[in-house]
Amino acid sequence: MKCNSFCGHLQGSDGVYTLLKTHLNYRKYGTGPKVVLAFHGYGQSEGHWRGLIQLLGPEVTVYAFDLFYHGGSRLAKQDSPLTKQRLAELLQTFLAEQGIESFSLLAFSMGAKFALTAAEYFPERVKGVWLIAPDGIGSQLWYTLAMRPPWMRGLLGRAVLRPQRLLRFLNTLRQRRLLDPNLVHFAQWQLDSREKRLRIYRSWTAFRGLTFDLKRLARVLNQHAIPVTFFLGRHDRVIPPAGIQQFAATLSKADTILLNTGHAGLIYDVTAYLRQHPQLMPRVAVA
Repeated sequence: MKCNSFCGHLQGSDGVYTLLKTHLNYRKYGTGPKVVLAFHGYGQSEGHWRGLIQLLGPEVTVYAFDLFYHGGSRLAKQDSPLTKQRLAELLQTFLAEQGIESFSLLAFSMGAKFALTAAEYFPERVKGVWLIAPDGIGSQLWYTLAMRPPWMRGLLGRAVLRPQRLLRFLNTLRQRRLLDPNLVHFAQWQLDSREKRLRIYRSWTAFRGLTFDLKRLARVLNQHAIPVTFFLGRHDRVIPPAGIQQFAATLSKADTILLNTGHAGLIYDVTAYLRQHPQLMPRVAVA
């Protein structure tokens, strides 16, 4: 798919939405009438969406947010858990301030917790959802640890300064074949600097309340006939596709695209796939 006139707008414009000392940083791309709210994954930024945004065309306006503990987004209380109700309040006032009546949702990995919260709280306003290896539906390593009893969260907290004990624990799980070796390598990469370790601890503990009753979520999506497209990696060990596919099977308007790839670069793999298969764009187009 060749670049069109929309490419010239990809520089975007920065914005910060502030409510009661909570700052939600975003970048706005385009000026079209169709609105998309985009939420990136762990360790990323809003800029990771630029290649995919280019494919959406000039009729779309994308608000690409920095998740909390990423970029310029800051919670009023840095170490306090974020509830779904609080997140919904933030999004509701943002939508009102921007004059947005309806929108579609785009999310990768951890960002799916934000997108699914929006879909659950504002289903009558959601035109469509694209989820790339979504967290919040299947199990995920760090959330599994963070949801354990307080002693486990304490282990995560101490790992910010000294990660060796946590790594030994994960290696023990691997040796007992309770944890995939690829996940251990993934954990080692995420724990290789103090900055990363602090972001992991704050993110996974603060977002642990963003969980979903999948039966209720499916009922909401089906009642409002919201089309959902899942992009999954066949070799994804961080968020395995099997659990997502089971959930997708409970939806009346769901498409699943399974790519021969893993987790880390899935946004770019999806973008490349859609460039190579432009005929699929109407199928996954924002309403």
